[in-house]
Amino acid sequence: MNIKITHNWLLDYLDTDATPDQIRECLSLCGPSIESVTKVGDDWVYDIEVISNRIDYASVFGIAQEAVAILPMFGKKAKLKSNPLRDLKFDKIKQGKGFDLKVDILNPNLVSRFTALIYDKIEIKDSPGFIKDRLSKVGIKVINNVVDISNYLMITYGQPIHMFDYDKIVDHHMIVRESKKGEKLVTLDEKEITLPGGDVVIEDGSGKLIDLCGIMGGLNSAINPKTKRVVLFVQTYNKSKIRKTTMSTGQRTIAATFFEKGLDEERVEATTVTASELIEKYCSGIIVSKIQDIYPKKYQGKVIEISQQKFDSLIGISIDPKKIIMILTNLGFSVDKKGKNYFVSVPSSRKYDVTIPEDLIEEVARIYGYHNIPSRLQPPAYVEQPKEMEDLFVFQNKIKTFLKHLGLNEVINYSMISKTMIEDSGLKAEDHLRLSNSISEDIEYLRISLLPSLYRNVKENSGKKDVLKLFEIGKVYLPRKNYLPQEIYKLGIAVNTDYYDLKGIVEGVYKELNIRQDVLEAIEEKNGVFMVEVDLKKLIDNYRQVPQYKPLTPYAVVKLDKTFEVGERQIYKVIKEKAFRSNFLQKIEVVSLFENKLTLRFYYSSHLRNLTEEEAKSELEKL
Repeated sequence: MNIKITHNWLLDYLDTDATPDQIRECLSLCGPSIESVTKVGDDWVYDIEVISNRIDYASVFGIAQEAVAILPMFGKKAKLKSNPLRDLKFDKIKQGKGFDLKVDILNPNLVSRFTALIYDKIEIKDSPGFIKDRLSKVGIKVINNVVDISNYLMITYGQPIHMFDYDKIVDHHMIVRESKKGEKLVTLDEKEITLPGGDVVIEDGSGKLIDLCGIMGGLNSAINPKTKRVVLFVQTYNKSKIRKTTMSTGQRTIAATFFEKGLDEERVEATTVTASELIEKYCSGIIVSKIQDIYPKKYQGKVIEISQQKFDSLIGISIDPKKIIMILTNLGFSVDKKGKNYFVSVPSSRKYDVTIPEDLIEEVARIYGYHNIPSRLQPPAYVEQPKEMEDLFVFQNKIKTFLKHLGLNEVINYSMISKTMIEDSGLKAEDHLRLSNSISEDIEYLRISLLPSLYRNVKENSGKKDVLKLFEIGKVYLPRKNYLPQEIYKLGIAVNTDYYDLKGIVEGVYKELNIRQDVLEAIEEKNGVFMVEVDLKKLIDNYRQVPQYKPLTPYAVVKLDKTFEVGERQIYKVIKEKAFRSNFLQKIEVVSLFENKLTLRFYYSSHLRNLTEEEAKSELEKL
């Protein structure tokens, strides 16, 4: 995922002498990749890539924390002006009374922290200029002061929040539970979502759903211009549940991309305090309730022990212990050094991605700068491939090059295919392995053949080109009872020309590999598409580096032509079963084909003596 923040917004938390371009260059070398810096008015907009396991820096404050660790390594000043995660606690909020919200969480595994606060006398109006300006510059639509504050805080702290119209919550009762299969909810964007079941939802006292948690609120509890009382709602959810719901419903929001990666429960407090200040200041809100903070499993912290020797061994150079401590401290870790060992306390924001000593080594190495670590290759500088894999790569390249020179184009298809593709190619879906958690019907089954995909390739490109000749080398997956599927490499070829064209291509492959052609694979035809599939292992096992030697005969060759009236598919079968039983037959050539009349030329000779024409005719008559 990518986030956008502005430079002036970053300077709310970061005290630095680095320019926007210097920040981009330094952070991209050692931390978050800043893909671009764009001047917009009197500000600069950073477009930043956030990797999946580092959701902790997907915010203005998160980037400020990274900058504090990275910029000093390049000789730049960088300090936090303030640390809201340390300084902003609930005691900063003057709690009220008079309004209540009853909350029941039926399964504590759904919500890791749930915080709520009620405000009265809310005025819905335009947001202050600085909020509108910053949101617009990072591509977020400005709506009104209440909604804008929610989005503003999400970008500031990386913690999505939601606000409900308090008066629309029947009985002022919230029940957090798992959805039932088939339940429906109309979300804020006016889409009706049918839930698959097991999703985190909130229902009110009437039993109606008012929130698809972590993704989008319900339209029936939305804030409108007449809203006077709101519930500020800051929470963290079971990340697996949110991810599953977004994938199964297709309902993807910015908030969901945060929640599905696992948020820091400790960040909820600072977000709630800041939200309260902004609501009171810019929405005229008055707190009329106590803070509800349901936090059953508080973060206890974990300590990782690691030695100086392990740092030196895995990084490859010895980094001064003072620098190691400085790097880790600037990243938010607490470090206690005893002798040659470090005891590092992991902050809650890094609990998911820093779990073992090697994770700490990676943190020190990246901030120190991989570009500062000399490259040294030590033997062995390569890993030897197993012989069978080497053969596979050699043969794939040999076959691909040959087919390319025959005018074929290579295609690469997914290993998963749809039921429609299977049935269109004449196979049965029940013969395939079906994925239980597929995200789409288009990739629901593991293929047992390359032909369904090749058939679709030809059909989808018909009309764009008169002649289509395609091939693929890839794995198929054959089901095995109570075991993982057998993975086999196959070569598949499909053409829209004719049977003989494809037969010639297959024979050409066999000849290129010096394999005897007495047994060829059956060619299939469906709706004008001719297809064949060959087990790659069969080709590898039968391959000869040089063709089998056949001595030239010193005696005369008798050539005889004969015309047969046969069906197309019988031709090769007849030759294979009957013609080559003759000890004198050297080869056969096609002279002509018209409708079902095939004229072949037979070459007869002996290595021992001259054959008479009568002897050759006698051999031919056996057909």
